[in-house]
Amino acid sequence: MNKPLILILLLGVLRIGTPYAQNLKINKNTASLLQTVKPENLQAHVTFLADDRLKGRLPGTPGYQMAVDYAVEQFKAAGVEPAGENNSYLQPVRLRKAFTNKDATLAVINGPGKEEALRNGKDFIIYPHFENPAIHVQAALVFVGSGISAPDLNYDDYAGVDVTNKIVVIRRGAPQNFLSSVAASSMNLTTILKTALDHGAVGVIIGSASGQVHELKGVNDVRFPDGKMAPSGSYISDKMQLLSLFNRTRFNQLLQQANLDTTRVFASLKAGKPASTPMPQAVKAAYTNTYQDIISYNVIGKITGSDAALKSEYVVHTAHLDHLGISTPVKGDSIYNGAHDNASGVACLLEISKLYAQLKDKPKRSVLIALVTGEEMGLLGSTYLAMRPVVPAASIVANINTDMPTLIAPLLSVVALGAEHSSLSKPVQAAATYLHLGVEGDPEPEQNRFVRSDQYSFVKQGIPALHIKYGNKTPDGANNLNKKVQQWRETYYHQPQDDSNGLFDFNAGKVYTQLNFLISYQVAQNALRPTWNPDSYFFKALISPK
Repeated sequence: MNKPLILILLLGVLRIGTPYAQNLKINKNTASLLQTVKPENLQAHVTFLADDRLKGRLPGTPGYQMAVDYAVEQFKAAGVEPAGENNSYLQPVRLRKAFTNKDATLAVINGPGKEEALRNGKDFIIYPHFENPAIHVQAALVFVGSGISAPDLNYDDYAGVDVTNKIVVIRRGAPQNFLSSVAASSMNLTTILKTALDHGAVGVIIGSASGQVHELKGVNDVRFPDGKMAPSGSYISDKMQLLSLFNRTRFNQLLQQANLDTTRVFASLKAGKPASTPMPQAVKAAYTNTYQDIISYNVIGKITGSDAALKSEYVVHTAHLDHLGISTPVKGDSIYNGAHDNASGVACLLEISKLYAQLKDKPKRSVLIALVTGEEMGLLGSTYLAMRPVVPAASIVANINTDMPTLIAPLLSVVALGAEHSSLSKPVQAAATYLHLGVEGDPEPEQNRFVRSDQYSFVKQGIPALHIKYGNKTPDGANNLNKKVQQWRETYYHQPQDDSNGLFDFNAGKVYTQLNFLISYQVAQNALRPTWNPDSYFFKALISPK
């Protein structure tokens, strides 16, 4: 992040003024407009976007282009202004799919004349390098525990070890006392790679969480117009020459050969006690890479604010437009339609764009409605939008993301993922109270949902963001909706069966749409920018001066 943007964000954090109203009051025009959100309109959007004709909306395919064209038509019909490039609704996003060729080799050097070649695809896999077609690297190893450097949380795996020009060995995880959102961010692959790079490492070896390794059928990232790759997903810099995944057996052997007791070490890391140490081994690896490049699109509309000064600031709504395309058949169906994931989220944003366009009195700030590409490929469209926004970066005050709201039951309570880190928790509470909804903590922290969708791209740029998900409250008082969602997920999530014929509660979609609109409306109306909480991990890690 550049220094001017940091200063602007800090000024926003330090400003003091009128808080959000606990009891939300909106004028009659806005209140009546809320009632124009119709479940049947949401259903119509989902039905079109999840139709077999779109063949799963994979970026770079005619099916995805049909979704783009539909979104543009909806924006035009609603009177939403274009906010893409060249006075259009489109922001081109250059995507690269990289492949590690089968000639990849990796050997562990246990001493002079003690070189052990490992089996590609069984003992290890190597992630492709996105900018260098051929890599040769040899470096000493250093075990750095979970690969986390969080001094503000009194935890640092890199303290006391020198990893300069070395390959770090990591057992992915986080101390058990970390908040779920903090643990998820700490274990995020991009975070792990950036931390290693910041400490001078040239490579990373990670133990497989599942215990096994599987062939990579290409890895995706986003490119800037100058051809350079964005630091995202499994790529952080051309200086990082190796990212390898070891199966559990080989990973444990690697530690044991360094006289590390894996049981004791892993227990220590879980308890929040680093166990980092130089290792006697080295690794040498060689591999080549090939690439496929395509152009996809973010679809972006704008509603201009009414205040002479504040209209140059923006609240950004996001939802991903893409899904998985055509893949392995399940029960005779190979089209992964993505009705819930995320045609439903796009449907909600299209209706939110209508609400803003029809408002008689526009909010003070402007609002962007962004339907982004490449989320299923690794948050790529939102990464590009957050790093190369269509408006000045410092003018974006908040992101409200919508991804698979899981509209399968009445919406009686919600979880605002990430809101606990900023003042965004206040408009969430006020909007929920207005709609008679409860606000709950995350019922599934193990899902790491805060870092798995597009809001995280904005968080990494220092922008307060949140993602509204369902809560647990149910009409019968059992308050166990997460169990029903888990059952639904086992059958439908990322399966061809997630189509428009599946289970839907579009009345819940109406409430969800109203809620997200009311949250952004309050942010757009408030004279003060949203602020990070000073004790937030993300404020300390991303914004606060060191």
